Amino acid sequence: MTITDTPTTPAPAASRRLSTSKAMVEAIAQEMERDPSVIYLGEDVGAYGGIFSSTTGLLDRFGPERILDTPISETAFIGLGIGAATEGMRPIVELMFADFLGVCFDQIYNHMAKIHFESGGNVRVPMVLTTAVGGGYSDGAQHSQCLWGTFAHVPGMKVVVPSNPADAKGLMTAAIRDDNPVVYLFHKGVMGLPWMAKNPRSIDAVPEGEHVVPIGKAALAREGKDVTVVTLSLSVHHALDVADRLAGDGIDVEVLDLRSLVPLDREAILTSVAKTGRLVVVDEDYRSFGLSGEVVATVTDRDPTLLKAPVQRVAVPDVPIPYAHVLEYAVLPRPERIEEAVRRVAAG
Repeated sequence: MTITDTPTTPAPAASRRLSTSKAMVEAIAQEMERDPSVIYLGEDVGAYGGIFSSTTGLLDRFGPERILDTPISETAFIGLGIGAATEGMRPIVELMFADFLGVCFDQIYNHMAKIHFESGGNVRVPMVLTTAVGGGYSDGAQHSQCLWGTFAHVPGMKVVVPSNPADAKGLMTAAIRDDNPVVYLFHKGVMGLPWMAKNPRSIDAVPEGEHVVPIGKAALAREGKDVTVVTLSLSVHHALDVADRLAGDGIDVEVLDLRSLVPLDREAILTSVAKTGRLVVVDEDYRSFGLSGEVVATVTDRDPTLLKAPVQRVAVPDVPIPYAHVLEYAVLPRPERIEEAVRRVAAG
């Protein structure tokens, strides 16, 4: 078994390369083989294999009793998953898009997240709620949001967001084994799907066999000494591209991949900022009342003297995600906006 338990994630000791979607499927299949209580349910997760290839091949392997196609009734099938979890199973429930959170939010934040507390700790809800997030593909205002700040704001749930294939496998394994409800958010842009514009790092080395990434540990995606960029998901790759480009101009950028929002690895944030003295937070969620402010507060609440320059935040402004491609790119935290923020804070 390989376990990633340090802030720095080394390259996986593996020669084979998988897409993020295939790494996720491998983790699910391995846990279903290991534990007969693991089931998967959601819309189009059976014969179709998930619209983002999150369950490809699982129906043929495990059959319709463990891979359950559901009607378009998010409240019903998330409630089904919650009930199964409280009765001793370990369901993985797929909400097709995070934007559909509003349809079934009562089941999530009043039941899935609170049953353990309201039972005095006597009832566990070992359930994974997985869903696709992110824009960049002209999916419109109702299919392009991230909303991880909304999930993270509600107590009682862990929230994980992988950015690469190895972490996708390791975090899925950890989520399935966790006795708490875990929200597992995957960005469409890191899945490595052939029919979508994909990031070149969405296919990478993935360890074979059992691979677990502990929930709540950030990963140092790139070491640097001048500026810390704290981010997650697809924005990790944008930040790495910017860091490579700015290295030629003498700006050494450190990139911290949070991987988990709940628990949030605050010590990793503080350690990096203590080294560089400059902070840029990149978040594909909305700017107000969200992750970017929480990361900044992590530093200013503990020791604001760590900062040598004002913090820069690159996030989605408080507007619906536009459908028009040019307008959509204008609001997303694309590399151009990240580079501008890094240059600004480096000059401060």
